[in-house]
Amino acid sequence: MTSYIDVAVIGAGISGISAASYLRKKCPNKNFTIFEKRDSIGGTWDLFKYPGIRSDSDMFTLGFSFKPWRERKAIADGPSIMKYLKETVNENNLEQNIEYNKSLVKAEWSSDEALWKLTIFDSSSDKNIIISCKFLFMCSGYYSYENGYTPEFKGIENFQGSIIHPQKWTDKIDYKNKDVVVIGSGATAVTLVPEIAKDANSVTMLQRSPTYIVAYPDQDKISNFLKAIFPSQVSYALTRFKNVLFQQWIYRACRNSPERMKKELLKRINEYLPEDEIKKNFTPSYNPWEQRMCLVPNGDFFNSIKENKASVVTDKIRNFTSNSILLESGEKIDADLIVTATGLNLKLLGGIELVVDGKKTDTSQTMTYKSMMFSDVPNFISTFGYINASWTLKADLTSQYACRLINMMDKKNYQYCVPRIPHDVEEDKDWLASEFSSGYIQRAKHLFPKQGNKAPWRNYQNYIKDWFDIKYKNLRDPSMQFYSNK
Repeated sequence: MTSYIDVAVIGAGISGISAASYLRKKCPNKNFTIFEKRDSIGGTWDLFKYPGIRSDSDMFTLGFSFKPWRERKAIADGPSIMKYLKETVNENNLEQNIEYNKSLVKAEWSSDEALWKLTIFDSSSDKNIIISCKFLFMCSGYYSYENGYTPEFKGIENFQGSIIHPQKWTDKIDYKNKDVVVIGSGATAVTLVPEIAKDANSVTMLQRSPTYIVAYPDQDKISNFLKAIFPSQVSYALTRFKNVLFQQWIYRACRNSPERMKKELLKRINEYLPEDEIKKNFTPSYNPWEQRMCLVPNGDFFNSIKENKASVVTDKIRNFTSNSILLESGEKIDADLIVTATGLNLKLLGGIELVVDGKKTDTSQTMTYKSMMFSDVPNFISTFGYINASWTLKADLTSQYACRLINMMDKKNYQYCVPRIPHDVEEDKDWLASEFSSGYIQRAKHLFPKQGNKAPWRNYQNYIKDWFDIKYKNLRDPSMQFYSNK
């Protein structure tokens, strides 16, 4: 017998917790269930266990708009973020709505019934269950939880030490007094290096090319001052707004004046490292914000290099040997442990099979509406965060829009809504792959939906614009069609 719920939320990470919290507050007459593939909430923050894991955005924007971040540190470690998420679940009484060990395999929409039929695999019983729902809210993130990305390295099978991708890190991995090589130059690598350097014999970050790395205080002095004079919700809102404006300003400045911003960003590293080191290992070949910048709290990464606890080598790998990595330059780096901090494998919508009225839907052939819905896919919302700002900023807006849409449809007695591409909207360039050159995006650009040449089909990566549009703009625009009972 098929069970029914009003809203099915897929995933219990930041996005899913945001969606459920808003549904609880804004749609109290709707029943919903969060289906979580794993046996715990938290998503990314529960999955990754590598040393030093922390946010690479400030917690005033990575946190939820409705729950103040009360810790003094704005750049938080993984356990602190998990504590915050668990508090949110408890405060909003969400635990009773979470079904663990259940992953969505297939979603089939019927316009005749105005329902989604969901095939959900229950790993605890090794069986499929069938659920029907009115709205499907995808909060499954953007990457594969099964495996991270590791390039094909020549001779990797010859290495006699340990090789680990950060996504598979466990507390059994021992790096104390060992020679460690961290391959990569992104946020994970710059987090790992100073933490491992505390106990390892040596740590080398081996990068193919440099990344923009910015040192920033782990505490926000203005926020801590505001906390002392205002109630927590007020001080939090003010700090959040300040940080959003700063993020947007930095992004626009990098886009509009890349050479000036490049000089400014590199100049800041002079506080820690000499000019020749910066030129060799910390001067990227691309402009700022063509890839996501790396944030290092209090300059800990630079300090570990300055204090000779870690080093950076910029070169290409020729091959692995039994106890080292041989580089194209002829240099050899000895290693007992190799960490492949080489990125993620992107996976859109958790890899589900999507069917609309009997026809399989390839989302890469659809167009994204308000960057949260897909053309010709009814009653379907998906959270995808910002590339140039904290993920949660867009997750919160998406949740608010979903609740506003559901409530309006109830009031007007609409059964379902479908974004349809008007005749005057043309397909535009691939916003994600054309504007961001990161390897993990380029490898998966064929998976992403297209965008149009005008709103609401264009992704502007602008929180302020999205905030006004999603909170106040008329839900009934020429691109959205609504259908009542037949």
